[in-house]
Amino acid sequence: MTAEHFITFDRVSKTYEVRGRAAQALRETSLEITEGEFVCIVGPSGCGKTTLLNMLAGFVSPSSGSVSIAGRRVTEPGPDRGVVFQEVGLFSWLTALRNVEFGLRMAGVPAAERRRRAHEALSLTGMDRFADRYPNELSGGMKQRVGLARALANDPQVLLMDEPFAALDAQSRALMQLEVLKIWHATGKTILFVTHAVDEALLLADRVVVMSANPGRVKESIRIDLPRERDENGPEFNRIERHLREMVMAEARAVELVA
Repeated sequence: MTAEHFITFDRVSKTYEVRGRAAQALRETSLEITEGEFVCIVGPSGCGKTTLLNMLAGFVSPSSGSVSIAGRRVTEPGPDRGVVFQEVGLFSWLTALRNVEFGLRMAGVPAAERRRRAHEALSLTGMDRFADRYPNELSGGMKQRVGLARALANDPQVLLMDEPFAALDAQSRALMQLEVLKIWHATGKTILFVTHAVDEALLLADRVVVMSANPGRVKESIRIDLPRERDENGPEFNRIERHLREMVMAEARAVELVA
């Protein structure tokens, strides 16, 4: 395995049955991700973004083709991948600390070790001082930080994020974007991030992958050679953003014409 082939989607296709009819979500889609790379996937609704992420998570099996990490084929979920969803799904009766510990406890990690790892993950997301708070005592952004800590507690190689900030207000969303970048810089983890927001993808990613729909496939993969931290008002940022929006809108219109 080379660095260029840390994660490989090799001609993956996925067909679902919808109301008794076959619906192809992905067709012959290939994508390679480098270790430590931050990749964002954008595209219109129904283009297979989440299906692609779920294949890497091990939640969904390809109808054909294969997905591999470090040369090992993905066939099921595993601790080498942490997943953060839009709906955080915290247990209301558990504190932030206990929520982060939950998966470790299910995995049989001894109490002292899981407590240490949970505190470490909460500290990494800026939530350690809120460890004893319950979900109903936390804001939306704080809940997402706990969800991120829960995903980080296993120290996964890969962090998978499926529109994690879509439900947050603009200020919380901006803070969480900065938080994810901070964690990425600190840990060097490989991140695959699905979003509908082109500006978010451009702010975060080393590379933006644009998906087309009916069925889903990679339309274009764009390397973002902009310095960190990125100037959202800069001319090059705006040029790339316009290009990405035009591609996504073209695909969205094509979907409407077919529907």
